[in-house]
Amino acid sequence: MSGFDCDLFVVGGGSGGVRAARMAAQRGARVVLAEAAALGGTCVNVGCIPKKLYSHAAEYADHFRDAAGFGWDLAPARLDWERLKKNRAHEIARLNGVYEHLLRSAGVDLVRGWATLCDAHTVQVAHADGARRWRARHILVATGGTPSVPHFPGREHVLTSDQMFDLAPFPRRLVVVGGGYIACEFASIFQGLGAQVTQSYRGEQILRGFDDEVRTFLAQEMVKHGVDLRLRSDVEAVERQGDALAVRFAGGEVLEADAVLYATGRIPNVAGLGLEAAGLRTSPHGAIVVDERFRTQVPSILAVGDVIARVQLTPVALAEAMVVVDQLFGTGERSLGYELVPTAVFTHPTVGTVGLTEQQARERHGDVRIFRTDFRALRHTLSGNPERTLMKLVVDAATDRVVGLHMVGAEAGEVVQGFAVAMQAGATKAVFDRTIGIHPTAAEEFVTMREPVVAKFPGP
Repeated sequence: MSGFDCDLFVVGGGSGGVRAARMAAQRGARVVLAEAAALGGTCVNVGCIPKKLYSHAAEYADHFRDAAGFGWDLAPARLDWERLKKNRAHEIARLNGVYEHLLRSAGVDLVRGWATLCDAHTVQVAHADGARRWRARHILVATGGTPSVPHFPGREHVLTSDQMFDLAPFPRRLVVVGGGYIACEFASIFQGLGAQVTQSYRGEQILRGFDDEVRTFLAQEMVKHGVDLRLRSDVEAVERQGDALAVRFAGGEVLEADAVLYATGRIPNVAGLGLEAAGLRTSPHGAIVVDERFRTQVPSILAVGDVIARVQLTPVALAEAMVVVDQLFGTGERSLGYELVPTAVFTHPTVGTVGLTEQQARERHGDVRIFRTDFRALRHTLSGNPERTLMKLVVDAATDRVVGLHMVGAEAGEVVQGFAVAMQAGATKAVFDRTIGIHPTAAEEFVTMREPVVAKFPGP
């Protein structure tokens, strides 16, 4: 390995990059990781972690109201937004330190600065004191993604998800533009925290790509919670009018808001990375093109995580990183399939899902059986909360295998994670039927549904 400064140079200190750097160093590789911002990437700093913390904060509004039905008399609750922000920032700073400790204790050389690819084996890192170049046997690009906002009149007045955690002051009137999981999560969070939220989406229904019944059910529940959800709705312009923003919709309606969030998509973070100099190819949407082993067309350069835009989830980036480390410094036998990746949307209520949607299952398997139930959870028989829970199984009729499992309800992510293990093991509906449920829980409904139902969304 003479002529190389390191065995692996990792560009990006997010989930995938940190995991690859740590694991490679623990296997004896000489590893350098470059990061210009806080360690942990989107997930730790402006994504999964702070968003889930704020989601928990928002849930308390419902809990305080629900408590009355259980005999608790509480004084009117008041949100201290500044205290929430301060406590969140303290926790994120702690996690940044944990990431740095993990890297340094594993023997990774952590370099602070902006990394640029110069050629197939050379990376330059610029920082306040100048720049330095490293020659690396292998280079891993793990620079993640970044929010994308379309060009329209007033674009300069709107916010992205990265800016939502430290708003000052708290926005009493918030307009959220978008219908994906990020838009839905922030609409739910800020509604729960006390904002008057209007969510505008130009499509027919929120959460495109999710099961159609899940989409419709969640939309209904979000409206119950107080979100003014406007489908087939377009924002034409945003104007500053004194201390407020005037949001003009197609059709002429103007809505006043204190803040406008555009959660209309994310793009791979490749600007200024030097991909052309290294000879790397990107997709029409800007993602780095890789094969099933996460290798680019340049043999020495690999890429994982949101920058390759396959499944943009933190645990997926971690798994991709492990495939890379095993390939470069292990047996090369590790692989990754995306067929049964569980995920959750931290709306109120939460969505949990794994496997195929009903439409996908019909297209792939033809004859499928659908098992579905929706009900009012036990706790709400006393709370008076009108929230309902949806559970759904999609079964391949030919093999009896459960190929899709979906839930909208409290703690859906926690419930679905366990069932994802069973589905990875190939569980059939008969296995579900033989499983004893824990009573009384919502989760037991997944093993007590016996009769298939007529599909509401039969597809083509």
